[in-house]
Amino acid sequence: MRAPTSELPLVLDGVSRQAGATTILDGVTLSVRPGGPTLIVGPNGAGKTSLLRLCMGLDRPDAGRITWGGRADSGPQRRAFVFQRPIMLRRSVAANVDYALKQAGVVRGERAARIRELLARVGLADLAERPARKLSGGEQQRLALARALARDPEIMFLDEPTASLDPAATRAVEDIVLRTAQAGIKIVMSTHDLGQVRRLASDVVFLVRGQVRERSPVIDFLDHPATPEAAAFLRGDLVI
Repeated sequence: MRAPTSELPLVLDGVSRQAGATTILDGVTLSVRPGGPTLIVGPNGAGKTSLLRLCMGLDRPDAGRITWGGRADSGPQRRAFVFQRPIMLRRSVAANVDYALKQAGVVRGERAARIRELLARVGLADLAERPARKLSGGEQQRLALARALARDPEIMFLDEPTASLDPAATRAVEDIVLRTAQAGIKIVMSTHDLGQVRRLASDVVFLVRGQVRERSPVIDFLDHPATPEAAAFLRGDLVI
C-alpha cells in the first residue's frame, strides 16, 4: 500500500554542515519529490553520508533549512535509514523485525503476520529463527531493509548498502530496492558504483566537496554530463 505523501517534498535550502573547521556540506539546495530512485554519487569525502543523515534528521544543519512535506521538525514520521554496515540485535532474525515493528507502534497482535510478510519480501522467511549475527553480510543487509520497511516509510535513505557485498548479494539487495521503489516508496541512495547508477537510478545528484554540482535524469548524467567534474568522474579520473 502506498504511503500518504506526508514526508515529501523533502527540501534543503542553503544547507551547510561543519565538522570543526572542515566544511562537509556547503550551501546545498535540493528538492526530493515522489518518483523513481534518486542516487547520490561523488568521490570519497564528497559529503554523501552527511547529506543522507541530514535528510533523515539524524543530524542538524549548521546553516540553512530542511523541511519534510512543509514541516521543519526533524521527527522521522515516515522515514527510514539503512546504514552501510547495519548493527544486528543479539536476537533472531524474526525478533529483529519484531523489535522494529514495536518501535514503529505496531500492536503485538499484528506483528507476527507482518514479520512473515516482511521476511518473505526480502527472501529471509526460511531464516526467521536464525541468530541475526550469524547471517552473511548480504543477508544482514536484507534484514536491515526489512527492519526499515517495518516503519512503513514513505522515503528510505540507503547509505551504500552494497559496498561490501559480492555480486550475488548485491543483486539480491538491488532487487529489493527496485521492488520497494515500484511499491511507491521513494528511495534516496548513495553509491560509488556507476553500474548501479545505471541499473537503479531515475535521477542523479552529483556531489563534489560538499556541493551539488549536478542534478539530472540518469541518462543525461551518464551520457551528457554538464560539468567537467562529472565528466572526469565518469571517466574514472580522480576528482579532488
